[in-house]
Amino acid sequence: MARTRTWVGIALAGALTLSLAGCSSTGGKRAEDARKAAAAQGRAAVNTPRWTFAMITHSGDGDTFWDIVQNGAKQAAVKDNINFLYSHDDEAQQQAQLVDAAVDKKVDGIIVTLAKPDAMKAAVARARKAGIPVITVNSGSEESKAFGALTHIGQDETIAGEAVGEELNKRGRKKALCVLHEQGNVGHEQRCAGVKKTFDGTVENLYVTGTNMPDVQSSIGAKLQADTSIDSVVTLGAPFADTAVKARDDAGSKAEIDTFDLNAKVAAELKNGTLGFAVDQQPWLQGYEAVDLLWLYKYNADVLGGGKPVLTGPQIITRDQAAELEQYADRGTR
Repeated sequence: MARTRTWVGIALAGALTLSLAGCSSTGGKRAEDARKAAAAQGRAAVNTPRWTFAMITHSGDGDTFWDIVQNGAKQAAVKDNINFLYSHDDEAQQQAQLVDAAVDKKVDGIIVTLAKPDAMKAAVARARKAGIPVITVNSGSEESKAFGALTHIGQDETIAGEAVGEELNKRGRKKALCVLHEQGNVGHEQRCAGVKKTFDGTVENLYVTGTNMPDVQSSIGAKLQADTSIDSVVTLGAPFADTAVKARDDAGSKAEIDTFDLNAKVAAELKNGTLGFAVDQQPWLQGYEAVDLLWLYKYNADVLGGGKPVLTGPQIITRDQAAELEQYADRGTR
């Protein structure tokens, strides 16, 4: 009997040790996160009908920013029992045709970007005429309400640009190069205009072909070599920041490289000082909230924003915050 009690005591002690180890500040949290993720995989948290939502963006091929947006949208879709469809085209007319195709499929909701709003207006109108609720995301905050969308989710691009100008002032910069990688994108124009509005120095716009990274690098490098007074380069997307760093180094320039948007590479380069700062608009949150708000509208006729955009940015990220956010960027949620 005593021997039995001894072995029971050893077993209980071992179990308690494992339990305490699992509750440590790191291992326990990671285990709990993994458990929750596994439990939620493929399972809806609601019993509402399996509606179909389509997201159609102006993304070009290989733009990692939109991978983050999709990560958020897909996670919300699982939770809300949504069949989520994603398509994209960086040519406005083709993007509009994708919206038309979603309308023809009689989807239950549409999420769309308005980078080139004039080309998208008729397609959005057809969706609304068909009784399909529309939410705009990322770009088109100024046109969203007029086009009949329920709300817009993203950052105000002018305000974001103004935040960059103010940050450049704090850093004592005198001349900035604003690199626009998609001509005709109204959001990009607004960003650079915002920088000019608040920056005490001078700003020059540089238009590049964003789908051709060697061209982006050579264009930035040539500009830095021709004008050594440029002490800051502002790129409008995270994938272009590293290319600007290479261009700067090749040109022998000492200009600081700053960027809009955050990803794992940007977080790492902020942390090691390669980049000065980044403007985070939280793309994962944009995707998640867009799906979730459409679900809320379908389920309960809820809307957010009171006729104003639901802002997810801007947030200035510097080296001080990079270490904290790097883990989230690595997993594709920041």
